[in-house]
Amino acid sequence: MSDKIIIKNYLAKIKKLREHNDLYFNKNSPKISDEDYDKLKIEILDLEKKYPNIKSKDSPSLNVGFTPSKNFKKLKHRVQMLSLSNVFSKEDLINFEKKILNFLDLKKDYKIEYSVEPKIDGISASLTYKKGNLIYGVSRGDGKEGELITENLKTIKDIPQKISHKEFPDDIEIRGEVFIENRDFEKISNNFANARNAASGSLRQKDSNETKKIPLKFIAYTFGYFKNNNFSKQSEFISYLKKWGFKVSDYNKIISGVDNLIFNHKEFENKRFNIDYDLDGLVYKINDFNLQNRLGFVANAPRWATAHKFSAKSGSSQILNIDIQIGRTGALTPVAKIKPVNIGGVTVSNATLHNEEEILRKDIRVGDFVKIERAGDVIPHVISVDLKKRNQKSKKFLFPSKCPSCGSKVSKDYNFTTKKYDAVRRCSSEGYYCEKMSIEKIKHFISKDAMNIDGLGKKVVENFWDLKLIRYPYDIFDLKYENIEKLEGWGKLSVSNLKYSIEKSKKVSLEKFIFSLGIRHIGQENAKLIADNLKNTKNLLKIDAKYNFQTFLNIDGIGETQVRSLKNFFSNGINVKIIKKLIKQLNISKVENKKTGKFIDKTFLITGKLNGISRAEAKSKIEKQSGKILSSVNKNLNYLITGDKPTVKKINKAKELNIVILDQKDFLKMLD
Repeated sequence: MSDKIIIKNYLAKIKKLREHNDLYFNKNSPKISDEDYDKLKIEILDLEKKYPNIKSKDSPSLNVGFTPSKNFKKLKHRVQMLSLSNVFSKEDLINFEKKILNFLDLKKDYKIEYSVEPKIDGISASLTYKKGNLIYGVSRGDGKEGELITENLKTIKDIPQKISHKEFPDDIEIRGEVFIENRDFEKISNNFANARNAASGSLRQKDSNETKKIPLKFIAYTFGYFKNNNFSKQSEFISYLKKWGFKVSDYNKIISGVDNLIFNHKEFENKRFNIDYDLDGLVYKINDFNLQNRLGFVANAPRWATAHKFSAKSGSSQILNIDIQIGRTGALTPVAKIKPVNIGGVTVSNATLHNEEEILRKDIRVGDFVKIERAGDVIPHVISVDLKKRNQKSKKFLFPSKCPSCGSKVSKDYNFTTKKYDAVRRCSSEGYYCEKMSIEKIKHFISKDAMNIDGLGKKVVENFWDLKLIRYPYDIFDLKYENIEKLEGWGKLSVSNLKYSIEKSKKVSLEKFIFSLGIRHIGQENAKLIADNLKNTKNLLKIDAKYNFQTFLNIDGIGETQVRSLKNFFSNGINVKIIKKLIKQLNISKVENKKTGKFIDKTFLITGKLNGISRAEAKSKIEKQSGKILSSVNKNLNYLITGDKPTVKKINKAKELNIVILDQKDFLKMLD
């Protein structure tokens, strides 16, 4: 069969899939059975395996769920709809509580009271009420903004459109979960892949009359924006939700103590199959709103809440081979290629082995029969080896001493914090000298949290690399679209979409740009801190091998590890060249000073132990008021806060420089 016929056949199937997606996701009128639909997807995926270069942007392998509808306006959330951190074990839960106690400077035996609720596997939605009237309803979207789906949400009987209760707030945003009960889903299961997709697809119908036909449910669980919150506890607010006419979970509980949480989790896991809707865990929220406010947020999640996922799903398989993957930071990760096995409805053919030490500790060898486990979204990993089934002639796996990609020496970095060598071996190649590292760097550059170039997926990057169209990130913005159009699997429409995504990505914030560079140890949070400090690309361009990197230590959250990483990155000529070229190609927005609070342009440093408040909380309170934390006493310092047993050297230096010295009492007065 010729290439032209193969491509024509593939694109015809893709077109057919698009048509059927439109029929039952947008028009709610499917023309084929669920079985036939799945068969069509399998045929497409099989063709892509045989001919990787033909993959379309509409491939079912690249699209999960439903594409955001262009039929709905976008609306920014007044308070972001953040995700939750996850815990999977008792140890995880102990660490979660330990961090809370440390942050709040509470004793180890302090009993934290948690509001516990089931984690429904549905679609999050927010409802804004003013003067008792439902003004608008919004999907979660990306957490910052969502789709305006008011009319569709109004079709759900569980959602009151007008609330006349005398104690109902004048301006409040109620949040909850939209879902379908299993018995109702059985009636419409031919139309949707699963209950969650059914809920999502129904909410995104063009016509609310079509949404009305789907038996959607809504359970309220919290608030977003709430102008005058006079409630002291989460449980108290939940009880008022019921008074106001909202449905809440019948399984909400108040629990204290990790052991009690674990006991309840096990008990609930056993009975969850008797509940008529899908659950994937339990959510723990600190019940006290005052403690919630003190704890605040980190990155994209609250400090005061977490999701305790249900047990991991496991299966058995055989290791066929062990490959070494090279990440963007040069880390060599061993990956077990296993006989495909279905674990919890997902076919698994790869499992991470983490690092060399993990292989040695578990004595994992090629040919071994092993237990594989996957928990939630965590990458499947090897739990243990079945030694009874081991071939006696099997040999231990030898970790390479040289990079499989570029041949550079591999070594373990010394960790100055732990005073030990890291478990991970890394390629010693710098910049873009290692092919595999380069490809992974570019994949990171285009990723959602970085430049967010939709349509330029991982497979496309690999294909473009093989065709020598891309070698560095700046090559993306110099692509010759007329040449791409001639490639197999590409046409005018797909090229047009790619061009649109690339052009759209050119407008980017400074923090996202810094994150996109893939600097080791510089995640999203650190990238934001650096961006806030630098303000603009002009200052970014001043960073080179001769730059005084120690100035970054004055940024709270940036430590020695990050500083060493920044120094290594900017000491590399290729990296600096890439930044300079990208700055010319992109429209990178500068950081606007929109800060409010009594500590604007004021700097603080804490020495000694504070009582009743941890350093972390004190720093958080200062930063909320737009203050800045320094790491040393210098001329830029405004206030030195002293606790018990302060560093005398710091006090003397502060006196020399005429810096204001505050004791804890004076500091707390400033916060009031």
